[in-house]
Amino acid sequence: MDPLRRIEALADRGSVQLLDGVESSAGVGAIAALTAVEGRIVVAFAQDGEVGGGALGQRQAAVLCRALELAGQSGVPVVGFIESAGARLQEGVRSLDAYARVFRTMIGLSSLVPQISVTTGDSAGGGCYCSALTDFTIMARGAGMFLTGPRVVQEVTGETVTAQDLGGPSVHRRTGVCQIVAESSREAAARARELLGYLPPRRGAPAPRRRPLPPVNADPSDSLPADDSQVYDVRDVIAALVDAGQNLEIGPHWARNMVTALARLEGRAIGIVANQPAHRGGVIDVAATEKASRFIRTCDSFGLPLVVLVDTPGFMPGTRQESAGIIRHGSNLLRAFGAATVPRVTVVLRRAFGGGYITMNSKDLGADFCFAWPGATIGIMAAHQAVAIVQRGEIASASDPGGRHVQLANAYAEGQSAQAAARAGALDAVIEANETRSRLCEALEATERPIEGPLTVAR
Repeated sequence: MDPLRRIEALADRGSVQLLDGVESSAGVGAIAALTAVEGRIVVAFAQDGEVGGGALGQRQAAVLCRALELAGQSGVPVVGFIESAGARLQEGVRSLDAYARVFRTMIGLSSLVPQISVTTGDSAGGGCYCSALTDFTIMARGAGMFLTGPRVVQEVTGETVTAQDLGGPSVHRRTGVCQIVAESSREAAARARELLGYLPPRRGAPAPRRRPLPPVNADPSDSLPADDSQVYDVRDVIAALVDAGQNLEIGPHWARNMVTALARLEGRAIGIVANQPAHRGGVIDVAATEKASRFIRTCDSFGLPLVVLVDTPGFMPGTRQESAGIIRHGSNLLRAFGAATVPRVTVVLRRAFGGGYITMNSKDLGADFCFAWPGATIGIMAAHQAVAIVQRGEIASASDPGGRHVQLANAYAEGQSAQAAARAGALDAVIEANETRSRLCEALEATERPIEGPLTVAR
């Protein structure tokens, strides 16, 4: 698909209005347009990999900056189809300055209007940052992103590697650089349309409301095993809560112990952050904090309420995590939740221990409402671990240490029940699982924030 066809695949039929005519853009390597997506105005631009590999020079940068500035002035989303060999060698430092202008313009729009990038071919050098600076990055199968391409890698390091092995979708969906992978450019455009359906046109504006749809399962706890030591897929719980069971997972292959997704409750767009017991038991590590923090900030920027589903033993222990900066990353997750101004509702599904309990949007961290299912356990650590520390002397001196350990753990666990947490004021209510959807909808209605004033574009 050429650049115009990509934009047409994104837009409503017949709605594309080029900002620069096709004739005047010939040889520039980029086009920009005003379009409509489901009736909403969106600015789009597309680079042309057939013109100098899409390498960016001053003329192409002018097209991109014009599109970005128009999006900011109009307060509408912008979608960019990225395919670029990097800086245009023939222009030298002027090409680097051109990239700097594009980056500065994109950064000026950060958190003001939604920015989505769609990488449709190989994108090197500065082209990668044009994707990484956006709120969401989509890659088409066969596309690639790398700061230095395979040829440069071989010349500098002697390593022989293909473009796909260096920076294809299978690489970047695991690094978090790419949140969504599509099979083709046309499907990538369709995924961008889907994304836009959850997002407002700008900060302070309401997200599109859809016709409410019933859930596919009345009881979201059906997917939980009877044995608390067994795992389950929290995505089944999400599907049982949201409209028609439909959601758009963001970054499903990165930090799989944390699920982030866009969905709807009674037609209202929301963001979901959930621990994933099916991967590493739902423990929180460096990658999980980074993934959740970024998603929370994006949702907060565009007014999407947050629903937080908690089932975690806490933070991952060990030298590897400590040396990777888990303290710093964990504090970023705390900061993201604590600073968020959108409505935030938490539901503890099964367990919430230690720092994980606090960090996953606890009531005293600022959650508007905090619920738990009847069988949930909340405390500093699991009961058998806690008594092994605080009552180790009594256990060691018992005639039957194993049996005494179990007795003490059972007694300690009574103080970690959801009912005990509610009595202590840590929860607003203990709710039945089949009440969760209705309680979430009521909570979001009660905490709906007023819309902010007009958009102010940073210059």
